[in-house]
Amino acid sequence: MKLVYAFDAYCGWSHGFSGTLGAVVARHPGLPVEVVSGGLFTGARRVPIRAFGYVQGANAEIARLTGAEFGEPYERLIADGSFVMDSEAAARGLAALRRAAPDRAADLAVALQRAFYVDGLSLSDPATLRKVAEDAGLDSGSVAAAFEGAGARAEAEADFRRTASLGVTGFPTLLAVQGDRVTPLAHGHSTADDIDRRLASLTV
Repeated sequence: MKLVYAFDAYCGWSHGFSGTLGAVVARHPGLPVEVVSGGLFTGARRVPIRAFGYVQGANAEIARLTGAEFGEPYERLIADGSFVMDSEAAARGLAALRRAAPDRAADLAVALQRAFYVDGLSLSDPATLRKVAEDAGLDSGSVAAAFEGAGARAEAEADFRRTASLGVTGFPTLLAVQGDRVTPLAHGHSTADDIDRRLASLTV
């Protein structure tokens, strides 16, 4: 069995799930975790953030329920509503980081979200990928180069297809996959204890 975590780096609820994800991974160190990106803001949804209404209100609810941090640099970045969230670029970023350290994909996904939601950095900027990679002790030059290469673009598209094939309709979603059997463990807000109970029911 393995876990599959489907998220979008530009999804506030995915950011709010970071603490739960970290706890689950820490509690089950022998359980492989596959992390795949969703395409939440692609195509016609790749528009200025003001098009999505009162984002701060949703973020306040996420923070209340999960304790997630939304930093002042992030608030400044989105203040005038012109920032464009590009999930394809974010997925390329995850692909580049994941390629550099496949066994750390969950931690790197969390770090990528912190770069946006706490540090207020665009996930379309290669400099952001350099910083995330450097902070993680990875080769920042290689990660930045991979981010801008054709391989990461292909991996991002493959991630989008993977999430769709698993029946994922929203983010974050955590699944347990055993062969052809796919069992939802969490969708949106959940606690590590809740997930542990669902995992235990699969192994008895």
